[in-house]
Amino acid sequence: MIQTGLIQNAHSDLVTDASYDFYGLRLATCSLDQRIKVWHLDEASGSWSVEDDWKAHDAPVSKLSWAHPEFGSIIASSSFDRSVKVWEQSLPSGQSESSQQTSGSGSGGTSAQPQPSTSRWIERAVLTDARGTVRAVEFAPHHFGLKLATIASDNSLRIYECIEQPSISTWQLSEELDVQNLSSSGSPSLHTRAHTAAVATPTQINATLDGTNASLVTQALQQNLQQSAATTHQTSIRSGSGNREADGGWCISWCKDRYWGELIATASGIDGVVKIIQLTPSRRPTVILTLDPTPTPQTSSSSHEGNMPTVEGAVPAPPTFSVTSVSWAPSCGRSYHLIATGSRDGCVRIWRVRPGEDLDREDDDEEGKWTASVVADFDQHKSAIGRVEWNITGTVLSSTGNDGRVRLWKATSGSVWRPAGSIGVEQTEESELQENKDVDMEV
Repeated sequence: MIQTGLIQNAHSDLVTDASYDFYGLRLATCSLDQRIKVWHLDEASGSWSVEDDWKAHDAPVSKLSWAHPEFGSIIASSSFDRSVKVWEQSLPSGQSESSQQTSGSGSGGTSAQPQPSTSRWIERAVLTDARGTVRAVEFAPHHFGLKLATIASDNSLRIYECIEQPSISTWQLSEELDVQNLSSSGSPSLHTRAHTAAVATPTQINATLDGTNASLVTQALQQNLQQSAATTHQTSIRSGSGNREADGGWCISWCKDRYWGELIATASGIDGVVKIIQLTPSRRPTVILTLDPTPTPQTSSSSHEGNMPTVEGAVPAPPTFSVTSVSWAPSCGRSYHLIATGSRDGCVRIWRVRPGEDLDREDDDEEGKWTASVVADFDQHKSAIGRVEWNITGTVLSSTGNDGRVRLWKATSGSVWRPAGSIGVEQTEESELQENKDVDMEV
């Protein structure tokens, strides 16, 4: 059974993000109204009450992220004003955080009116390196230190590291990566879609040749064919090509497992792929795997001279849809990783990613490469996906879409992913098909 709660009139405009703290007792929300609100849960009554409310940016706030509690009560916010701000909760001397939360919680129903609060959130740092609207921000897992990643509509992934603790006022830009042009390590990593296998690089993600030793001339020809086809059929078959800011998707998610080092999944622009980037202090960041859900285009005529495709026989690339959300699941002892993506085509996909033998290998041996395959592909939202998020054990996935519903997905026996329920604000009855019937959420 799904239990829900409703916070009415939380903001004066559309809510763009909601983020729980480490303990799940506080919720930070942001909105197009340029404000951030922090809510506290009264565990006795199950109600939420506003703890703090302030104007955070000069434009709509896009995303929020809580730092690990070992660093204190810290929130990072990103905005369409091209800035990222770091906020720290300041409490009066002699007052603990727990006592402040207790005094700020309501005793009755959920309230959107600010309660008396003696705390305030202080702006500790403003990061203004972005040359586009900042769409996502996320703190790194705490075992890597106080770091945060941001991605903006300029297609740049930026990694910041706090170099002055505990004041958290000085942040250093340690990495600035052009995601679109970031190169892969060694030979391209393998990734599969259904029962097909393809080889792709970050600069050639929609079509490949049979084999990894194709000439640069062949690759350039294929890219020109794809670009020409995309331009010709831009209006009829491809969404997300007109207004780049409106149709693109920019999102990030860190790998939570310490063993594999600093890995981050990111999507940018309208190409519809997710790149897994390895960050190491000893060498430049590289793409170790590219997740591309589109099948490999085929040619209608036989190729010649070393598998060189002909212009007449080339089949136009299928339409692509930007990835709007990505979430890396906690591993919880699994030998593989699960990464969920949501796209503008209304599809929620779950990828099973198997690590290679050694991330530091730079040879062409495929045994050292990471591989991935799609294990679930759902289109029940029938509209653009806004967010995908895992639970704390990585066993239940939640997704939201423009259809106004929150949907849950859970693996049954045999690792088959099925719908596990849905909820909507209007609570309208839906007639679900037999294959889409909810599964029992009891473990």
